[in-house]
Amino acid sequence: MEQRDGRSDVLAFDVGGANIKAADGLGWAHSEPFPLWRRPGDLAAALARIASLRRPRRIVATMTGEIADCFASREEGVSFIVDALATAASPLSPEADLGLYLVDGTIVPPAAARARPLEAAAANWHALARLASAHATANRALVIDVGSTTTDVVPVADGVPAPLARDDVGRMATGELVYTGIERTPVAVIVRSLPWPSAGPGRRPIAAERYADSRDVWLLLGGLEEDAAACDTADGRPATRAAARVRLARMLLADPGAFSPTDAEAAAEWCARAQARTVARALARVMRALGWRPECVVLAGHGGCLARRACALLGARCAMIPLAERVGPAVSRAACAHAVALVELGVLR
Repeated sequence: MEQRDGRSDVLAFDVGGANIKAADGLGWAHSEPFPLWRRPGDLAAALARIASLRRPRRIVATMTGEIADCFASREEGVSFIVDALATAASPLSPEADLGLYLVDGTIVPPAAARARPLEAAAANWHALARLASAHATANRALVIDVGSTTTDVVPVADGVPAPLARDDVGRMATGELVYTGIERTPVAVIVRSLPWPSAGPGRRPIAAERYADSRDVWLLLGGLEEDAAACDTADGRPATRAAARVRLARMLLADPGAFSPTDAEAAAEWCARAQARTVARALARVMRALGWRPECVVLAGHGGCLARRACALLGARCAMIPLAERVGPAVSRAACAHAVALVELGVLR
């Protein structure tokens, strides 16, 4: 997912536990899967390879990968990711030209980030909220960012982020961080049973195994595009609708030949409704705590289909602003990195 060629003054990274995203704040963006928990030793090389696409004069970054279970603590994860970024930046510029985004909205040198690891950890949502604030059309807004693994809900009031909590633990408790996403959430976490229309009425229990993920659900419903080259799926087979049908059949321990495309769509729809209810409950919790309903919703990430369903369940009649329509789909998917780049460039307040 790249745009343009050439050199950037600034390159921003969003280093997650499952994906690396990058943007230059000028319209170029890049996103690729990177299972950090499996390959931590490859992180610096992956960052350096992406940086070489833009040859920036300065690198800035935010992260969520510090919580990956290859690290004993957030502090260790932050330090590791900062070191990897510094290694990636070293052929381009000295470490002094590397900056880390903190949850207070500042960008600090590596030494300061290492000294304040809990403020560097999982701060990307704050940068995104600043970006969304610039596109909100009302004083009271919600940002809903549905990614591959999680959903972020960030209140915006009078043009600035107004979160109820600032760390992962607090944000999960308030409903501002929901561990459900458009690709990586196991189906067995979303539901405990599925319909199988051709086998009879009602629903049937499913296996408590990772045979299928939410990516299969949204592939079958058209919320995600097929990608035959992508094999980061539950069974390592392609991200196509045909393969997704087989993976959902396996959840029921069904032979794929007995599970028709109609069966698969019915099962996917059941999962999508359940996932939307989960997000809707979180949104309702946030709104109760705020004491107000949003006058507009800014949709970020590549899971807008899930966000829209959740809002519909709450009867939301406010304006929906898809960030992808404002900045383009590739930049929207890497919106946190794009936002950090804009902060560094002085575009975002």
